Amino acid sequence: MNIAGLRSRQGYRHRCLATIVAGLSIAWTCAGSAVAAEHGAGQPPSIRFGILPIGSAAESLEQWRPLLDDLRKRLQLPVTTVSVGSYASLSDAIGAQRVDIAFLSGKLAVEAVTRQHMQVFAQFVRSDGAKGNVATLVVRADSPIRNLDELLSTPGSGWRYARSEHLSVTGYVAPEAYVFAPRGLNSDTFFGSVRVGDHQSNLLAVVNREVDVASSNNPDMDLFRRNFPGEAGQLRVIWHSPLIPSGVLVVRDGIPRSLRQKLTAFLLGYGKAAGEAGVRERANLARIPDLGGFAPEDNRVLEPFVDMQYTLLRQQAEHGQWVTPQARQARLAQIEADHRRAVRQLQPR
Repeated sequence: MNIAGLRSRQGYRHRCLATIVAGLSIAWTCAGSAVAAEHGAGQPPSIRFGILPIGSAAESLEQWRPLLDDLRKRLQLPVTTVSVGSYASLSDAIGAQRVDIAFLSGKLAVEAVTRQHMQVFAQFVRSDGAKGNVATLVVRADSPIRNLDELLSTPGSGWRYARSEHLSVTGYVAPEAYVFAPRGLNSDTFFGSVRVGDHQSNLLAVVNREVDVASSNNPDMDLFRRNFPGEAGQLRVIWHSPLIPSGVLVVRDGIPRSLRQKLTAFLLGYGKAAGEAGVRERANLARIPDLGGFAPEDNRVLEPFVDMQYTLLRQQAEHGQWVTPQARQARLAQIEADHRRAVRQLQPR
């Protein structure tokens, strides 16, 4: 199938999902008015749940909907969603305090904890029990780029690259930190052209020969195989990162203590019930790519992301061109100070 056909198929599905999402949002908002009246003026009107997009925003929301519907029933509060198309948009919503609880990847979670008054309370556990994912670099199966060495041995060759935004750990930070920066390279200047998009669109771009290489990760590769099994067979992974800690759930500092306890208890226990209830909950979890459940955690689980960012920035500074040695040294000193401050901010309060 060509790219127009694939995108048409995706567009139809996303329009359908958007219609469903709109209906759910109206229903939950109407429910909020009734619940607020019942519990009094002091009761929060809703829980606002931020969803980091895997695939499209509408697709991610549809994956989470059954779990969030169960959360609404348990709390007897409406659960509204903040489902966005980019990492930056979700970060902006958190910074504006329009989000009470959110699913975030590492770098976005570090920003939320150190700058936006959020706290980690849980980490994703994969369906195989692992608490981490791997970043990947992907080419077509018939690509002349057969391995990472062949990719890196031809700088300025005109290879075309598709990556994610700077806030994406697997889509940007990990490939930069582990592949390019240690060799004194920057992907934005190494490749002949660079396009920025979500993981699913980037993989489609590889299949359709619009780019030569794309960054991705194992959950998004699994989702791509489910959505486009034939096209997924045309892809080949040429690089895997070390294991990167999974995404986390964060909660806003200002949430009332009793409500926070109910939220965390529900999510940490979700999928662990016995009997039919547990079976149903685990089926709901399985709708979210590669999710098996949640494990209790705190801010310290984010230290590997702080260290990865520190490594990347230090390598870029060491390999960069500077007007004077003093300017280079000042930048390195600032990176060290920022790293120490971030690590301190992740310690238990």
